[in-house]
Amino acid sequence: MNKAGIKFEAAKELLMKDPEFKAEYDRLKPRYEIISQIIDERAKQDITQEELALRVGTRKSNISRLESGTYNPSLDFLAKVVRSLGKEIQINIK
Repeated sequence: MNKAGIKFEAAKELLMKDPEFKAEYDRLKPRYEIISQIIDERAKQDITQEELALRVGTRKSNISRLESGTYNPSLDFLAKVVRSLGKEIQINIK
């Protein structure tokens, strides 16, 4: 069965040629990298958003918004989430 559409990497390559898009992508990249790591770790531990929220001491909706990228969390909140996963946050300035 053929799937219609364009592959993500091909679309990204085209969009990255636009200087405005690339600037915004680069600006948001650190946020989405940490979100991706949180989602991956939660999946590895086989825990739900609700279970993570209980560990963090917050509501499931806050974890859902964090993971969807619609919430701009504080560094303190991110550190609390990461610690609740048994990990630590590291920040590098390059």
